[in-house]
Amino acid sequence: MKPRILILSCLLLAGELFAQQYQKTAVGIKTKLQSMDVEIQFYSPSIVRILKSPEGVLFKKESLSVTKKPQETKLTIQQKGDVLSMKSEKLKVDVDFKSGKISYYTLAGVELLKETESGATFTDFDDVGSKTYSINQLFTLDKDEAIYGLGQQQRGKLSLRNTKINMIQDNKDDYVPFLVSTKGYGLFWDNYSPTTFEDKPRSTSLKSEVGDCIDYYFMVGGTIDGSIAGMRELTGQAPMFPLWTFGYWQSKERYKSQNELVGVVSKYRELGVPLDGIIQDWQYWGNNYLWNSMEFLNPEFPNPKKMVDDIHNMNAHLIISIWSSFGPQTKQFREMEPKGMLLNFGTWPQSGVESWPPNRDYPSGVQPYDPYNPEARDIYWRYLNKGLFSVGIDGWWMDSSEPDHLDFKPSDLDLKTYLGSFRKVRNAFPLMTVGGVSGHQRAASSDKRIFILTRSAFAGQQRYGANTWSGDVNSSWESFRNQIPAGLNFSMSAIPYWNTDIGGFFAGAYKKGWGDGTKNPSFQELYVRWLQFGAFTPMMRSHGTDVPREIYNFGKKGEPIYDAIAKTIDLRYSLLPYIYSAAWDVTNSQSTMMRALVMDFNDKKVVDISKEYLFGKSILVAPIVNAQYTPETIVKSNEQTGWDKNNEEKGAKDQTINFTQTKSTKVYLPEGTVWYDFWTNEKIKGGQEIEKTTTIDESPLYIKSGSIIPFGPKVQYATEKKWDILEIRIYPGANGEFTLYEDENDNYNYEKGAFSTIKMEWNDKSKTLNISKINGSFKGVLKNRTFNIVLVDKTNTAAGINNSKFNKTIEYSGKAKSVKL
Repeated sequence: MKPRILILSCLLLAGELFAQQYQKTAVGIKTKLQSMDVEIQFYSPSIVRILKSPEGVLFKKESLSVTKKPQETKLTIQQKGDVLSMKSEKLKVDVDFKSGKISYYTLAGVELLKETESGATFTDFDDVGSKTYSINQLFTLDKDEAIYGLGQQQRGKLSLRNTKINMIQDNKDDYVPFLVSTKGYGLFWDNYSPTTFEDKPRSTSLKSEVGDCIDYYFMVGGTIDGSIAGMRELTGQAPMFPLWTFGYWQSKERYKSQNELVGVVSKYRELGVPLDGIIQDWQYWGNNYLWNSMEFLNPEFPNPKKMVDDIHNMNAHLIISIWSSFGPQTKQFREMEPKGMLLNFGTWPQSGVESWPPNRDYPSGVQPYDPYNPEARDIYWRYLNKGLFSVGIDGWWMDSSEPDHLDFKPSDLDLKTYLGSFRKVRNAFPLMTVGGVSGHQRAASSDKRIFILTRSAFAGQQRYGANTWSGDVNSSWESFRNQIPAGLNFSMSAIPYWNTDIGGFFAGAYKKGWGDGTKNPSFQELYVRWLQFGAFTPMMRSHGTDVPREIYNFGKKGEPIYDAIAKTIDLRYSLLPYIYSAAWDVTNSQSTMMRALVMDFNDKKVVDISKEYLFGKSILVAPIVNAQYTPETIVKSNEQTGWDKNNEEKGAKDQTINFTQTKSTKVYLPEGTVWYDFWTNEKIKGGQEIEKTTTIDESPLYIKSGSIIPFGPKVQYATEKKWDILEIRIYPGANGEFTLYEDENDNYNYEKGAFSTIKMEWNDKSKTLNISKINGSFKGVLKNRTFNIVLVDKTNTAAGINNSKFNKTIEYSGKAKSVKL
């Protein structure tokens, strides 16, 4: 009898020990692992959060990026030996009490990701008097999986494997600590301090300088798209931009008077070249001591209201440069400084007088503000609203939003912000400053959609109506090549809107011996190829210093370079129905506009292709990224050297270049589909590299079989004509579908249901196009329209746009129709 009692007691004790190993919560469990307090929280069936901290150390963490709250999720919890398994409807999470590692699986038992044993470390760190930690977490990745994201890097590569990246925001590098895997999961490291990502053969790690806790989110999406959708569910959805933002934008450093600015728009209208946006760069406020005053204090801008009205009367829009810093003579500086709302470190500009090199005898005194402080964000908007929004400016060019941090000293990170040391929150600076403007504008008015062009970004910024550009990049072929993988990794970081300075920012090297540089064939070729790439990014914006970018500086109609530029801009406008519908797919279905080929094709050869991508889900873009007509020039410059204007000395001109010659380039077409050459309609089987004949005015474009693409009318600006007559091209060879989206173009009524969709489905076997009844309505919705339908084949030699032979023309009044072709 006594032995039985002993055995029973041991069993009860063992059960009690197992029971004490974890505690159930409303959204998961709490437990202790290897001297750490660990909490696992399910935010949804597919998203789980892991929190780790040294045992017994209390902390408070309110995420700057995450907007979603954890939701009660149906879980099955079972323990076998040392392993606790938690199952939701979407994934399984295993906790190994012995090794301390956490692993993630599909419901079918396929391992997705696992921590390494003893992979979490906390190292004591004194953060300007605050006891905290440097934190590190190690994971084990499969040898053959590929990972992408982590924001924008100028590495020239797509894959993140076998890479070390020191993530601290910079002019040309925008870091977002979110990555996606070809195995169908996403990982978000929720930390704002300088962080190092390193992928080695045995482990992959994320190490941050400051963290009261390890805080990361694992999400299972099944695909890269699904993982991105999970990240947007967690950190906010991307709103719709106005239709006009998808037109062509002209800019330069800088228009020096309101007459010059308005004159550019007028000249485009006179030439009949489409234009929707013009951008005013810095110093409309006057001297550097008045930096970012948000007022037109420069006498060359005497009547800003008239300037804005003149631009609007030509059916164009204006956005204007604003910064994250203020000069010492501005009202903002004088109001913020006594309240401790400025960060005293070296930023742009460094001299109070406009000259190069900076005159250190006359320091500018410009300082960034503290956007982590809600009162500082209020002050920022108050002046922005009064000085610029009130005169009708249409959007904001938020320059230096990382911000510029020149002559960096480690002690600069010791500066105090509203949320602690600058070190602790450094990388979230762009999120806070962009969010401050976006939130205030939306509270002030819903009549005009927020549009912010910004130089930096952080996790969650997609919710603020911002399009990020890639910074002050060099004007060189090498730099141009780097932009494609930079944009694709940025897009796979769940922030869908991105663009570049078309032609590159620092272009002074092309002026030597060539006046303003616009007649230099080396720059002409690079500019045209960059423009052709820019036509297939979410914002088509020409900008840079030294060499002007307006079309009329490159010649006149009938000349090869002028005609190539005009043709590319026209192509962009013809695709606006496709592009705007793709934007709705981003907002409504968490899609991505610039798509790495690995997102859509199960083809091992595309895993690390960094020079091609899909724009939307139908158009393969293969930019020409090597010089074909001129020698390639390597240009190196940065924020410091790029402003050196000592480049007017005479130089040897290139030999005469014949831009009418045909050239060729290689293009890889992914397997699993048939492709159509956009320019010739030639049908080509995927899974092969081809040699493509090219001209200066055409860059390789291919359309996936099964695609349905609407083409809009020829216009001078995006809303000039309604889409009452559309060309609908069908690329046969597979079934396909497309949803045409329309709304009121520039307000938030779409959030209340004021929009319409028309779904089109192609049945390849029966050669039938089924057009649904119109779904939804809004003020101004078209009651009747004409669809000119083209079944693409080589007999319909389209030469790109606007001159195909129509197979059928149908009248559509909003009722369902089937068309046999």
